[in-house]
Amino acid sequence: MAAQQPVPGTQTGLVIGEAEEFADASTRASISIARDGRGGGAGRELPRKPFNLRRWFAATGWRHVVGIVMVVFSLFPIVFVISSSLNPHGTLTGSNALFSAIGLDSYVRILTDPQVPFLTWFGNTLMIAGITAVLTVFLGALAAYSFSRMRFTGRRFGLISIVVVQMFPQLLAVVAIFLLMSAIGDWFPAIGLNTHIGLIMVYLGGALGVNTYLMYGFFNTVPASIDEAAKIDGAGHARIFFTIILRLVAPILAVVALLSFIASVNEFVVASVLLIDTEQQTLAVGLTKLVSNPRYADWSAFSAGAVIAALPVVALFLFLQKYIVGGLTAGAVK
Repeated sequence: MAAQQPVPGTQTGLVIGEAEEFADASTRASISIARDGRGGGAGRELPRKPFNLRRWFAATGWRHVVGIVMVVFSLFPIVFVISSSLNPHGTLTGSNALFSAIGLDSYVRILTDPQVPFLTWFGNTLMIAGITAVLTVFLGALAAYSFSRMRFTGRRFGLISIVVVQMFPQLLAVVAIFLLMSAIGDWFPAIGLNTHIGLIMVYLGGALGVNTYLMYGFFNTVPASIDEAAKIDGAGHARIFFTIILRLVAPILAVVALLSFIASVNEFVVASVLLIDTEQQTLAVGLTKLVSNPRYADWSAFSAGAVIAALPVVALFLFLQKYIVGGLTAGAVK
């Protein structure tokens, strides 16, 4: 009788010959099952169902159709603006046929025309939007952390007030904002009418509400046990906030910064009311002057300016895209 020796991968004491027979039997059974596809009827293959267009469309095909329609619907305005910016004639009459005429005359005209300080408007827009985004993230994060981690009198009323105030559009407060900034400018001209600081303060007041509530939901997803562990080690609220919490909520900070930057770049109504001098105006207000003349509206230069203005937004979006999905979805479900 063969001596019992330990065989690698088997129980101790199994005879080597028996192990080989067991392995051969298992291999033959696996091959038989693989050929059959179900374990019975060796050598028989399952018949393949013929392709049915109606069944495929009902299952997944309609999703592809909806996706293609949405992509075309989203890309057509962008393609039309790019085609208009490349139209050397300066009007929209020849832009119905996309890319019928291609030239960079509009870009050269808007960048070199002394009566159109495009670069100044562009710089003002980037400065105002950048400062607004940074301060919105910082102040909103402070407020969201307070509402999420601290318990104080008026906390629930404050959260409800933030939501209720957002029901009213900012357009309703334009007259009040103008009168308020005019009165402030009499005492503190540096933050009154026709100043960038005054416009940034107005933007901050309008953006803090919705962004605070958005970040509040995300802060609630961070376990409170992390704060408690840090407090045991002697950390205070400031140290916990700046060294621990901000790193954990980076996705929502990126989303709020992006949304605030885009809103500040595209905002027109408040900027047109508060900024009077041409050198102080933003890009949205300045470009409107190119098409406000009823006798000659330079739509080609307007489109070229819009394309250039979109470049920083696209670059910021691509830079922060890895945070966007997580920041928008996390905190939405409690």
